[in-house]
Amino acid sequence: MIAKPTILVVEDNDDDAELTEMAFREANIRNPIFRVEDGVEALDYIFARGKHASRNANELPAVVLLDLKLPRLSGLEVLTTLRTTEHTKHLPVVILTSSTEDQDRLAAYAHHANSYVQKPVDYDQFVVAARQLGLYWVVLNVQPPGPQA
Repeated sequence: MIAKPTILVVEDNDDDAELTEMAFREANIRNPIFRVEDGVEALDYIFARGKHASRNANELPAVVLLDLKLPRLSGLEVLTTLRTTEHTKHLPVVILTSSTEDQDRLAAYAHHANSYVQKPVDYDQFVVAARQLGLYWVVLNVQPPGPQA
């Protein structure tokens, strides 16, 4: 049996992270979810370094759900690093944020985010959004060929 790829949640807010995980479970998304709380740890996880050095760096997440406002390294800085590295330049990254600012959305797309999703405030709407995100990025999306898959 082939293991399902992980969904990486990069979120510093405990409530938002828990809500995301609960919504994915309710949406019946069975991929393992791994959460990190800041941009530096996100890159350490993806590139298998630091406390994540024992992880296989070739096993990239199915999708990264990335908040913009993070400690130590912002979501845009994480995204920039991912897009300038051959190994991760095609890794699906969805900005999942509460920001409604046009400049944040423009910056995310300028740095090659795959999608920009504003977190619904209402729990039921959040579950619907999580279901749609999960179904698209984990079930329907076909990643490019190569070692990143």
